[in-house]
Amino acid sequence: MVKGGVRAARIRRHARVRAKVAGTASSPRLCVFRSLNHIYAQVIDDEKGHTLVMASTLDPEIKPGVNGKAKSARAGLVGTLVAKRALDKGIKQVVFDRGGYKYHG
Repeated sequence: MVKGGVRAARIRRHARVRAKVAGTASSPRLCVFRSLNHIYAQVIDDEKGHTLVMASTLDPEIKPGVNGKAKSARAGLVGTLVAKRALDKGIKQVVFDRGGYKYHG
C-alpha cells in the first residue's frame, strides 16, 4: 500500500501533472474529477483563474438520463455536454488535465 493511502498518491500524481499542464485563454485546461458516484469536468483559464465551462452528472440537463447507466456512459454524457457548452462559448481547443488518474485513450 502507498504511504498515506491511494488518495494521497493520486494527489501527488495530480501535482506532477499540474506542474506540466497549464491552461491559457486560447487553449484552456479541461480538468476531470471522478468521485465514487459522479464525474465532473471543468474548462479552466489558469491565467485568470476562472472556470469557463462546467458539467457533471449532477447537472439538471443530464441528471435524469444518467440513472441506470454504466460509468463510461455517464462520462460520455458529461463529455458531450461540456463540449457543447465550450463550443457555445467559442472554445475550440483545450489541454487535457487527467487529474492524477490513468488516461486510457
